Amino acid sequence: MAIIRTVTGDIPPESLGVCYAHEHVFCRPPVEDADLILDREDVAIEELRGFREAGGQALVEMSPPDYGRDVQALYRISQAAGVYLIAATGHHKEAFSGPWVEGRSVHELADRFVREIVEGIDGTGIRAGVIKAGSSLNRITPNEEKVFRAAAIAHRLTGAPISTHTEAGTMGLEQVALLRSEGVDPARVIIGHVDRRMEWEYHLALARAGVYLSYDQISKEKYAPDRLRVEFIRRLIAEGYGKQILLGGDMARKSYWPSYGTGGGPGLTYILLRFVPWLRSEGVPEEAIRDLLIHNPAQALAIG
Repeated sequence: MAIIRTVTGDIPPESLGVCYAHEHVFCRPPVEDADLILDREDVAIEELRGFREAGGQALVEMSPPDYGRDVQALYRISQAAGVYLIAATGHHKEAFSGPWVEGRSVHELADRFVREIVEGIDGTGIRAGVIKAGSSLNRITPNEEKVFRAAAIAHRLTGAPISTHTEAGTMGLEQVALLRSEGVDPARVIIGHVDRRMEWEYHLALARAGVYLSYDQISKEKYAPDRLRVEFIRRLIAEGYGKQILLGGDMARKSYWPSYGTGGGPGLTYILLRFVPWLRSEGVPEEAIRDLLIHNPAQALAIG
């Protein structure tokens, strides 16, 4: 029987509800930019409660260990806010993962990923539900390639899905090819940040490859206008790829969260309260919207 593995335990896929595919809720990445450090549990609880009131029920928390993951904090936040959180094993791009990956073999990495999915993270018993792998701008470095190959092994052993970081949307097709070479079914792969590279033929090629496309930069007009995201999503649905699309905001900065009081960013409610109504106004039917928010995440994140 298929399950989705959350920080508070396994649930049936039909219990997941409205889910964002790529977020950061609580993490302390090794960076100088303090805006990227999300370290207030009370703020996270407040923001997630607002998300829940808007209709949200679950988020994938995509912070791996090299990005300052704290699964005990995620557990407490999830319990207090009443929102399912799915934690990530695996690694980010080399800028973060280098010290964790250098000198380690593919199988050593895979063993750790499997342990975090099957047994628990850092002795907590809290288990990861997704495997992260990331690449750099316009390249997959040798260390990143090791992570992708290790992610493939861990996926084959556990059934956990693979969700990727693409730097500025690049290397998505190369990620797919690498994972396929390791025996991974593209239908078990989520390619992240596709909306950092708004080229229609690129998105169409990813859809044809059979992966999930994660439109997870919604509200970030500095990368692309949301009107273009709406257009691409509408076109993909019309082309028959509506069941391969996931949504998210990747709200990885304090300044994106109204709850941090740093200027009233879009927050976790933006997609549900503004972007989804925009999709409706452009003629996207309710059945397709339910796919984007509920059915597709439940399918993409299922284990077993």
